[in-house]
Amino acid sequence: MSTGFPKLDLPIKPPYPPMEAKRVDKIPTGDHWLFEPKWDGFRAIVFRSGDEVAIQSKAGQPLTRYFPEVVEAIRSLKPKEFILDGEIVVPAGGRLSFDDLLLRIHPAESRVRKLAADSPAHYYVFDVLYWKKQLTDLAIEERREKLEKFFESSGGHDLVHLSPATTDRKVGLDWFSNFGALGLDGVMAKRLGEPYHSGDRDGMVKVKHLKTADCVVGGFRYGEGTKVVGSLLMGLYDDEERLVFIGHTSSIKQSDRAALTKQLEGLRGENPFEVRVPGGPSRWATTKTGEWEAVEPKLVCEVEYDYFSQGRFRHGSKFLRWRPDKPPKQCTMEQVTPAKAPRGKGLGSLTKR
Repeated sequence: MSTGFPKLDLPIKPPYPPMEAKRVDKIPTGDHWLFEPKWDGFRAIVFRSGDEVAIQSKAGQPLTRYFPEVVEAIRSLKPKEFILDGEIVVPAGGRLSFDDLLLRIHPAESRVRKLAADSPAHYYVFDVLYWKKQLTDLAIEERREKLEKFFESSGGHDLVHLSPATTDRKVGLDWFSNFGALGLDGVMAKRLGEPYHSGDRDGMVKVKHLKTADCVVGGFRYGEGTKVVGSLLMGLYDDEERLVFIGHTSSIKQSDRAALTKQLEGLRGENPFEVRVPGGPSRWATTKTGEWEAVEPKLVCEVEYDYFSQGRFRHGSKFLRWRPDKPPKQCTMEQVTPAKAPRGKGLGSLTKR
């Protein structure tokens, strides 16, 4: 079966497992870390051998056809053979837009070409695996030096950027605190002295922004083959005071489920969702059923989530606690809409560091 990648005359060939990261709660201390912004985009390893260019996703899948403008930008660089590791993002309205990035994964080439022209993707590079020779065995600080020299000799392109890096923890804290509104997803910290850890998490940690939202419970699903609650269906009110279905959470303590089931069954009522009503198969359910029970919108819970895009949680959310002090009508979509960037802050001020 074809992998979808061209044959490349390089010592490392796709699919190649990228270096991964462990999640931690705080930006690490000490003088043995290199800090980098965590971009909210698609992780991408870029291979170039002559005119052949391949873009590989974190999962090892080909992305080349979805980003023709990035391919042309890579071809325009002066070095003819290299392998880079970075992130593909789409800026929109002065911040990074994951929604616009998701639109690029489209089957129609004409649609991809139009989006590439209207809202071109950018590639932020934070590591180099091959240039003149294989570099994966070098320590991160040596690879960073090689990467900076690569950019000095590349001739440059408006869509290809050197991602900033620093050993100053205060700068990393500034990135984390002040650039989340621009779409920065957190901060990466790589251990100095470490080689490129292909496929493992031993050389890098990530600190992500904790995003929470107070949501209204508008329904629930029973667990597979049981009459005990398996997941809660949640909503937020829009500007017209309509309850919008935005996703689910299933991370409820097992010891709490029996009592919660009785409480929810006592609140059964008419479907409260007016926008994006549940009913199709749940991508997270263990069975292919869309059956669910509607309840009166009286309960509020706080959840943690990674991303909110296209009107719903992109992944399942984590239940944190109940909020009996929170009126349901105060649970609005404003909690999950992009914040405005701080005055004087922009992507340019981040990348020029």
